[in-house]
Amino acid sequence: MILVTGGAGYIGSHTCIELLQNDFNVLVIDNLMNSSFEALKRVEKITGKSVGFIEGDVRDNALMKQIFSNYQIEAVIHFAGLKAVGESCALPLKYYDNNINSTLVLCQTMEEAGVKKLVFSSSATVYGDPSPETLPLTEQAALSATNPYGRSKLIIEEMLRDLPAADKLNNANPWGIAILRYFNPVGNHKSGTLGEDPSGIPNNLMPFITQTAIGRRKELSVFGDNYDTIDGTGVRDYIHVVDLAKGHVKAVEKLLSNEGINGAQAYNLGTGSGVSVLQMVKAFSEENKVTIAYKIVDRRPGDVTAYYANADKAQKELNWTTELTLNDMVKDSWNWQSKNPNGYQQ
Repeated sequence: MILVTGGAGYIGSHTCIELLQNDFNVLVIDNLMNSSFEALKRVEKITGKSVGFIEGDVRDNALMKQIFSNYQIEAVIHFAGLKAVGESCALPLKYYDNNINSTLVLCQTMEEAGVKKLVFSSSATVYGDPSPETLPLTEQAALSATNPYGRSKLIIEEMLRDLPAADKLNNANPWGIAILRYFNPVGNHKSGTLGEDPSGIPNNLMPFITQTAIGRRKELSVFGDNYDTIDGTGVRDYIHVVDLAKGHVKAVEKLLSNEGINGAQAYNLGTGSGVSVLQMVKAFSEENKVTIAYKIVDRRPGDVTAYYANADKAQKELNWTTELTLNDMVKDSWNWQSKNPNGYQQ
């Protein structure tokens, strides 16, 4: 059985589908702070398989011990965490408490239970504000952070790298840890029944676009048009969430194989090419025949100019590569939003 923390969220729910379709049993723990139980019901409908669910917080030490005592957990995928860059700048302590403490409690519980196979949901924000000559970014690129959200991921990565090092000193059963550095997930399940449904103000570009397209927002705010990019707007490596979810399955399969993963290994999950904000708006409009009203506003604190991935390591070691295109991303995003104008709150 695979324990998926934060499994009712956007990336977590899509990963549950891929796990179930690859014959893994899935148990989700989620406090539903920024997610919906409805997503897991739809996962079950899509796959025809059941998902175990526990409503709770990963920081609850007693609950986590109970889970590992009551279930035969083989490996853990750790999604649970806060992820809004802007909010993290305003509320850094909230982010350090939620993201770092949850990982600390989880790893302590896993170690006590002797379950030492972990896939960690990290982020490309750990690369800070990279200079153009360093692009595309490899896993060996310099690490830094421009905001508390990214710094929380960076601290957790450092903590996770300490665990296998301690195993060597203590001659202990070794940890196997896949640190997956996401670039920018977009898109939704092709059925249009499962998708990104942020609580309150979205953290990512695509929900702003789709909510503008459906009429929930008057216009899209584009944060800055004076970056050193093709059209002045920020450039990101957008990856379809289904491709991203499949990357987690590949990581789990690698961890549980005879070959395993040696220590804590970082893997970039991205397409390898950058798309600007305005290029994404244009692609969405052209593919879906929908006009997106937008205005240029001030930059957001913590945002960087451009980054995109070199994902060769994931392809070589995890046998993973992206399959879905930019057109798939914008088409599936609109398919979800048009069928679910108010998200899961119908």
